[in-house]
Amino acid sequence: MAENGEEKLLAVARHIAKTLGHNETMADDILQIFSNFDGRFSREKLSEKNGVDEDDPRGCAALDHTLKSLDRRISLFVAADNPIWADSADSAAFLDAVDELIATIREWSPMARDKTVGALLARAEDLMQQAMFRVEEEFRSLMERGGESYELSRESAGNLSFDSEDEDEEGEDHEIPVAQPVTDYDVVIDALPSGTINDLHEIAKRMVAAGFGKECSHVYSSCRREFLEESLSRLGLQKLSNDEVLKMPWSDLEEEIERWVKASNVALRILFPSERRLCDRVFFGLSSAADLSFMEVCRGSTIQLLNFADAVSIGSRSPERLFKVLDVFEALRDLIPEFDLVFSDQYCLVLRNEAVTIWKRLGEAIRGILMELENLIRRDPAKAPVPGGGLHPMTRYVMNYLRAACRSRQTLEQVFDENVVPPSKLGDDRGGSSTSLSVQMAWIMELFESNLEAKAKIYKDPALSSVFMMNNGRYIGQKVKDSELASLLGEDWIRKHTARIRQWHASFQRSSWSKVLAVLKLDNNSLAPNVAAKTMKDKIKLFNTCFEEICEAQSSWVAYNDQMREDLRMSIMKLLLPAYGNFIGRLRNVPDLGKHVERHTKYGAEEIEARINGLFQGNAGLPGHRK
Repeated sequence: MAENGEEKLLAVARHIAKTLGHNETMADDILQIFSNFDGRFSREKLSEKNGVDEDDPRGCAALDHTLKSLDRRISLFVAADNPIWADSADSAAFLDAVDELIATIREWSPMARDKTVGALLARAEDLMQQAMFRVEEEFRSLMERGGESYELSRESAGNLSFDSEDEDEEGEDHEIPVAQPVTDYDVVIDALPSGTINDLHEIAKRMVAAGFGKECSHVYSSCRREFLEESLSRLGLQKLSNDEVLKMPWSDLEEEIERWVKASNVALRILFPSERRLCDRVFFGLSSAADLSFMEVCRGSTIQLLNFADAVSIGSRSPERLFKVLDVFEALRDLIPEFDLVFSDQYCLVLRNEAVTIWKRLGEAIRGILMELENLIRRDPAKAPVPGGGLHPMTRYVMNYLRAACRSRQTLEQVFDENVVPPSKLGDDRGGSSTSLSVQMAWIMELFESNLEAKAKIYKDPALSSVFMMNNGRYIGQKVKDSELASLLGEDWIRKHTARIRQWHASFQRSSWSKVLAVLKLDNNSLAPNVAAKTMKDKIKLFNTCFEEICEAQSSWVAYNDQMREDLRMSIMKLLLPAYGNFIGRLRNVPDLGKHVERHTKYGAEEIEARINGLFQGNAGLPGHRK
């Protein structure tokens, strides 16, 4: 009996030490005091595994006593109607009781094989579950109350402002935050007050220690996820399925893409980093719980952003979509480093990989759009000729399209690079020439010029066909020289193109004015004194007829610009005026005609020049004149 009494006395001493000691050091100090007071309380006896022999269930009395005490203390808080964290003393006492329950379960778990101990631990686990249910409620309540208002803090320059719109509803004013345009992303959002974050951290530590880490992460993420979704909504971003995006009219989709670009930048540069910072503070020292919570918070919003970009990538390959698809490609490309930085943990690996996959898919879409441009050029038929041999509408469309596309040359080079890699792997140097893009542009130009040559053949007059090629060729040459196309196509291409324009010019002269020049041509025999006057009269009449016909026809032909018009006129004058002057001079030597040349010649040199200056005036109001 004495032995049993001593064992009970030791159990009580150990219980007192554990109850009064707020940590292991204090408990050891209390046990040391007992040992110094009475030899029966030796450290060896007090330090035995709680004085419990596995074959002696009576040693569980101390555990039973501890659990009853903890049950009374915890049940008071669990059953309380008011929030526990409304009073700092209550929250501290509740956490102390939870700490002691966690420590008790850990201490006795190795002896759970004993039936008595196992039954007591089952009671302890039930009590723990009740405590965790209440802790979870308190955690959620703190999250919701703390999220009712938030403040913005800065780490350096920049500003993110929110305006308020007042609405009077049933006599009350309600402030509705509305996001304003962001020009500086160096902003951090503190969505919860510091005091609330500290309380949440203390709760999170207990829930993780008690094995309720996933439940804690779920409560946390469900609250913060709602905040993120509302933030994206305020930025004007709609929740759209892939089908809705694909069926959206292009004008509406253009506007949606603009909103998406702005929202994505705010999300990846402000909202997500702020959520990462908040997670790390709430779950400080609990990295796995922090990573899991952050992933659950941001996953839905991230997938929403990526799904939209993916829908754009699989949409129509119509050429007019190129520039907005480029906007999405460039935005996502520039945000890949942000994905790598913010979503750096193992849980977010799938989001990082998905961002890169969709970014590459957008590159494939851009290549597909330019292939569709090729198909559009191939399919453009040689229908009715352009009046006056002016610019073909397709010429203006293709060249202005390519010029506009080449404003994004760096991006296109990246798209056509066979070894395209994410920008985070490229370093700072993304410049340089892209052979693939140069080849692509040269191929489009070759394809287009072949299409123009086919269109030129529908003109019945070969001279007008040459004028058509000159007009379109000069326009192409100027658009190339005035843009990035010049460096992409290279000097060799420009020299060859200029040579082709000269060939078309020569062809124009041969096919139109050669007939007139042939009339004026005189050999030595024709100048002999015995040449019949009638022959010379016929020649001058034929010249007048041919000259007038050509002038009448070519006065309505189109010159691409004033310079081309002047070049054509001067080249004609250089050919015609010397030959005409020589013909008139020889005519004066013809007997019976020389004295009356003016009677037989309809045009003097000045009149010839004046008629030539009236050529190629057909550009006014004709298609293709505007640049």
